Amino acid sequence: MSTSATTEPQPAAPATTTSRGQAHYALLVLLLAYILSFIDRNVMAVLIGPIREQFAITDFQYSLLHGFAFSMFYIALGLPIARLADHSNRKWIITIGVFLWSLMTCLCGTAKNVQTLFLARIGVGVGEAALSPPAYSLLADMFDPEHLPRAIAVYTLGITLGGGLAYIIGGAVFQHFAASGPVSLPLLGELSAWQMTFIAVGVPGFLVVGLLGFVHEPRSSAARSIRNRDCATSESPATPQPGLADIGRQLRQHWRAYLGLIGSMSMLAILGYGTMAWYPEFMLRTYAVERAAVGGQFGLIFIVAGSIGALAGGWSVKPLADSGHSDAPMRIIILCALLWLLPACLGPLAPSPSLALVAAGPILFFLNAYFGVGIAGVQLITPERMRAQVSALMLFSTNLFGLAFGPSAVALLTDFLFADDAALRYSLALLPAVVCPLAAVLGWQGLAGYRRALNATAAGARATSSADRDA
Repeated sequence: MSTSATTEPQPAAPATTTSRGQAHYALLVLLLAYILSFIDRNVMAVLIGPIREQFAITDFQYSLLHGFAFSMFYIALGLPIARLADHSNRKWIITIGVFLWSLMTCLCGTAKNVQTLFLARIGVGVGEAALSPPAYSLLADMFDPEHLPRAIAVYTLGITLGGGLAYIIGGAVFQHFAASGPVSLPLLGELSAWQMTFIAVGVPGFLVVGLLGFVHEPRSSAARSIRNRDCATSESPATPQPGLADIGRQLRQHWRAYLGLIGSMSMLAILGYGTMAWYPEFMLRTYAVERAAVGGQFGLIFIVAGSIGALAGGWSVKPLADSGHSDAPMRIIILCALLWLLPACLGPLAPSPSLALVAAGPILFFLNAYFGVGIAGVQLITPERMRAQVSALMLFSTNLFGLAFGPSAVALLTDFLFADDAALRYSLALLPAVVCPLAAVLGWQGLAGYRRALNATAAGARATSSADRDA
């Protein structure tokens, strides 16, 4: 993002060169990968009933399959993969990850018991952990600071497109196999409709693996060799690969900025992932509508409203920054938290399915508007060689709270506070009343700290650029 010439300085542009066509192709393929990642992780949301019925489990037990199993290694592997991405070929890291999660999604469809499904969901999380930290770093090298927020906003359309298609495709594929009856496959035996749904959504990932082979990696092998040599010989403190101590120093020095950004995003992630996991199921239980119909309608709203929200968030940063607010990313997150509160509380209490779907529009708009903005905000206040690792820490926090706690928070309220499956709507209405105000407060306290961090990062980038020219 940019600021006006008379306000705050900007971070330096990436040192590597990539053609516009290469950058746009990479962005497109990364977007496709992100779409598939959200289809594969979220398709369970339209399969809650059949999975619960086959394995005789509660909402909370199901939430462990949906959130905890996926997130435990997805979260734990984020930082090691990001450290690898800061000095290795990011394209191949992503390629291996896409192959692995696609394979494990297919294996979810072969599960004959809860334990096997739990392990397969862990595998999906392991593969998906290899996508976003390298992708954010790759995009930051391909797009200059002025265009980076928009590029990341396009990339994060994968959340809305993938999330929406998970409901649409998942509901339609399940309905198809439910109508046609169980399928018998060699070596796998008889598979039910929900199992075939997992296999059907996992297969397209192998096509994306092929497309990734044509993505340009700005960080060439020769460049890596030069950097590794320089790290061993240079006396410049800016040259070596930063370690955990360096990252900890950066976070401590600008703790208000990072707490504001990452803390507020983490609170909103609880609401976001809880909504994505349970909103269609709430409609099924409350209004007795058909599974395929709910999946199609909710998925379409997710794509339209969510995509508009993601783009609006990214595109709104530059005008706000140009007006003199260099802390634009933080201000937009605060605004999203406050405006999200009302529809998120009222939607689950709607007296009819039509009104519940109408409320889903603004819910899904704000659910997707804040995330790309926050990601770009973290990139712009973080030195270039730390970006992937700090991005991994950000994802660690947002996924710990969102993926691991979001679905389970709703399920805990349903099973233990209300003790009634039919009370799912009240659990969904209660959650935003807690997390939205907390997110706004965390963001507000970090406004001044964000401005200071942006200035410090820009000054460091200018000093490094000047030293490189002198050398």
